[in-house]
Amino acid sequence: MTAGLQPFLADRLVALSAPTQAWSANDGEMGSAPIDGVYHGDTRFIDRLSVEYAGADGRFLAPEHISSVLVSAGQVRVDALLRGVDDDTPDPKVRLTRDRRVTAGVVSETMTVCSHLDAPVRLLLRVRIGVDIRALQEVKAGAAARDATGDAPLLADGRVSARRDGAELELTAPGGRVRTRAGEIILEWDLSCSSRGSASATWTARLDDSALVVQAAQTPAPWPRPVAPAGADARLQRWLDRALDDLDALRLALPDAPDDEFFAAGAPWFFTLFGRDSIWTARLMLPLDATLAASTLRVLARLQGTKDDPTTAEQPGKIMHELRASTLSMPGEGIVLPPLYYGTVDATALWVCLLADTAGQMKDAEVEELLPTLDAALGWIVSSAERTGFLEYVDESGHGLSNQGWKDSGDSIQWHDGTLARGPIALCEVQGYAHEAALGAAALLDRFGRPGAAELREWASGLKQRFAERFWVTTPAGRFPAIALDREGRPVDTLTSNIGHLLGTGILEPDEETDVAELLVDPRMSSGFGIRTLSTDAGGYWPLSYHGGSVWIHDTAIIARGMARAGLLSCAQQVVTQMLAAADSFAYRVPELFAGDAADEIAAPAPYPAACRPQAWTAAAAVTAWEVVRGK
Repeated sequence: MTAGLQPFLADRLVALSAPTQAWSANDGEMGSAPIDGVYHGDTRFIDRLSVEYAGADGRFLAPEHISSVLVSAGQVRVDALLRGVDDDTPDPKVRLTRDRRVTAGVVSETMTVCSHLDAPVRLLLRVRIGVDIRALQEVKAGAAARDATGDAPLLADGRVSARRDGAELELTAPGGRVRTRAGEIILEWDLSCSSRGSASATWTARLDDSALVVQAAQTPAPWPRPVAPAGADARLQRWLDRALDDLDALRLALPDAPDDEFFAAGAPWFFTLFGRDSIWTARLMLPLDATLAASTLRVLARLQGTKDDPTTAEQPGKIMHELRASTLSMPGEGIVLPPLYYGTVDATALWVCLLADTAGQMKDAEVEELLPTLDAALGWIVSSAERTGFLEYVDESGHGLSNQGWKDSGDSIQWHDGTLARGPIALCEVQGYAHEAALGAAALLDRFGRPGAAELREWASGLKQRFAERFWVTTPAGRFPAIALDREGRPVDTLTSNIGHLLGTGILEPDEETDVAELLVDPRMSSGFGIRTLSTDAGGYWPLSYHGGSVWIHDTAIIARGMARAGLLSCAQQVVTQMLAAADSFAYRVPELFAGDAADEIAAPAPYPAACRPQAWTAAAAVTAWEVVRGK
């Protein structure tokens, strides 16, 4: 990695249980890549870890790695050979197994030496651990190493501790010798394996951070294990099992409401509450469970905007975007986000859609508690569309997100020739969300005998008519809704995956939904591993562009879900087949995004090297695949 650039993640091994995670190379060692280390919340505590051993001659050697297995989201097993203490026959007979386990606030590793030799084996096992207590955002920004004086480890009573700015690490190694040297923790055990026997050693790190604004879920996962239909593609069950295990590990809560859980957005950067991500994950999970959807609604309702504040993008009725312990700075991008940031144009309408989707599985009293939040959210939606007739966004602070839909990178909204659109921007999918939200809210108002349903339906009808008049474009690529309207109200004429989010929202007519679906399964948009974010014939297309040609499986799942809701099940099943191919390519832990290269050119898609994994809404896409395969 080049200094100052975001670390690559694609070749790393991760074990996690939010808000704690451990990243390493596949051989279990930490320190050869910038992301490596042990993290808790928004803080890294350990940045280096290595294991070595010495036999009778006293020479220290590195174990020779042979395999790594992801046992579960929070457990990895790494196997290596210790040939320096083996005999000289061809078959290896001395093996080291490292069992790394991560639970909330705790990372431990048990190292077991297993011998098949007839004679006893004696060796010295040494673990070196480097302490580097620093903010996660510094790691993400590719910051250079710094002086670790403030977190130099201290040894007392066989325990090592290190502290910096409210973050504290405590490390123990039962039965081992513990010492510190130049900011490094050194652990040693004298191990003896009897003939064909084994011996083990364990170290444990306990992590705490007083600045943490989230906490681990306290209850078992509430959903049942789904079973793929008889005769279904075997890859579906494997993906479901891995994805739901990851989703279990991504559950969090806020300390002031520990019973209301939500899904963290993903590892390693987003172990926190994200309005859009948490809502979409809960929404995609609804076929299995409504518990997390209901609690996510409550968590976000408590943080709903109440005032106008351009520095945080807060507005009355608005649903928040991101929660952090402190200000989030993105060096080189000019972005500085406050700890509670509201810079999202779609989360409010999506919150209403999630409530409408979930209300039938909630008690009336639970829904009624959220009706004031619903009223305020509807007020924000309607008022946001007053200027132009459409919901739009622009960063008023000068240091927030320039794009505030799910494609939030700076170059995500571009014309067919690759030129960037200028804001304020009105995204097509946001109008679809708003239309669906208004109709869903009207049904809820009717259900609870509250006024305003007729006005909402009239507003939705007007939005649909304006959308039909203003968004549709005819280009050499076909006729389709523009990705957005720019500051002059012109339709931005690029074919993108955004139009797939319109399916099933009611803002399109049935024949229009068919036309959109057919464009999305066209080879220009379908890679064979999912739907590309941008058409291959667009000027800005690049398969490794974050939002300009890559594939995001959550995006593809939303499209498949919309196709199914629109009655286009055959198209939806075609898309799910592509999703299964992608899942298989990534051993069923699908990253946040991957390259949009075509399946008829490559056997497996290239990973986007900085993509998060696991990512909550990506994992929840497996449930959408299950629903579509079941014909739902």
